[in-house]
Amino acid sequence: MARTKRSRRSYGAGEWGRNRVRVFPDPKTGIYQIEWRENGRRLTRSLKHRDWSRAKRQADEVAAGLAVHEPAGKAEAEPEPPTLGELFDIYGEEVTPAKTQQSRRRDRATMAMFLKFFGRDRRPETLSQRDWDRFIRERRAGRVGPSGKPVGNRMIEWDLTFLMAVLNWAARSRDENGRLLLDRNPLKGLRKPVEKNPTRVVLTEEEYQALLQVSRQVDWRFHVALVLTHETGHRIGAIRNLQWTDIDIEGREIRWRAEHEKTGYEHVTPVTDEAVAALEEARRMNPGGGNGPVLPAPTHPSQCVGRYLTLRWWYRAVTLAGLEPKRGRGWHSLRRKFASDLMDLPLKVLCELGGWKNAHTVLRCYQRPDAGQLRTALEGRRRVRT
Repeated sequence: MARTKRSRRSYGAGEWGRNRVRVFPDPKTGIYQIEWRENGRRLTRSLKHRDWSRAKRQADEVAAGLAVHEPAGKAEAEPEPPTLGELFDIYGEEVTPAKTQQSRRRDRATMAMFLKFFGRDRRPETLSQRDWDRFIRERRAGRVGPSGKPVGNRMIEWDLTFLMAVLNWAARSRDENGRLLLDRNPLKGLRKPVEKNPTRVVLTEEEYQALLQVSRQVDWRFHVALVLTHETGHRIGAIRNLQWTDIDIEGREIRWRAEHEKTGYEHVTPVTDEAVAALEEARRMNPGGGNGPVLPAPTHPSQCVGRYLTLRWWYRAVTLAGLEPKRGRGWHSLRRKFASDLMDLPLKVLCELGGWKNAHTVLRCYQRPDAGQLRTALEGRRRVRT
């Protein structure tokens, strides 16, 4: 069977690296295409005709800077790609508002930091490995950032994760004319610094019992929050924002709403006797709560208790319990205790109980076998008898 011969004809005009333009026929249709570079991007457009002489004239005109020809022969100036400042503005208007209040604050602070470092008029497509390395170096030394203090790899990883999220979003999003906001993520594939020995403290049973004994001396709300966090394994943010409409005491279930879950995962979990007792105590202490918050703020009962107040309560309880201060031992250490206490459960079941979407996160960040578990596992090792 005879093969169709494809034309290799092409015509170039202009200078390389300056105003180079090339016209060539499409190998399938024979319709001439015009190709040029703009802001480092290679652009191609169909001329919608097969007239070789006309195609060469159009290439000469474009190379001379007269116009960029549309297929119908009309000239149209290509819009300028957005700057880094404009890209952050769009992201801040369209994506950030859907996040939690804490995440919105962090987005604004991180965007301000990057704009100060790179410049608002910086073109995002020009970011490179050198910019990446320079930011890591300056951020680690404390010369970049709102605090002006040196930070560790974990904080730098958070910052760069946000920058990558914005660039990846821009590479998938289009403007009103259907053009991508960013042709590609110029930093894709670069490695973020990782904390080699992150501080992930697991609260011990002895420490929990010591906090439990003094919890009511701090505040009844602290006692309820402490028990619910221990018994459900959920984040203190989700505990703080529980409403009575989320609680089914008779059915012994709690509905965890997506807007208060870090992962945005709405789910329902059963609760233990200890958790039910804590919820009943909360109802007795706040009988006029109706369908309001389970843990109302002391000064504004219609609002949920604040994040910083629960943090102050924790520090006060640690002092009352006579525990030695330990970096990293906070509310989240209860979540790690929950995952470690239930290590024998299937991962799917544990993820559903604690609200984790990814089992890998549980294994990497939450579960910590203690010395007794390691020794028991080693003693239970099967021996081959000879």
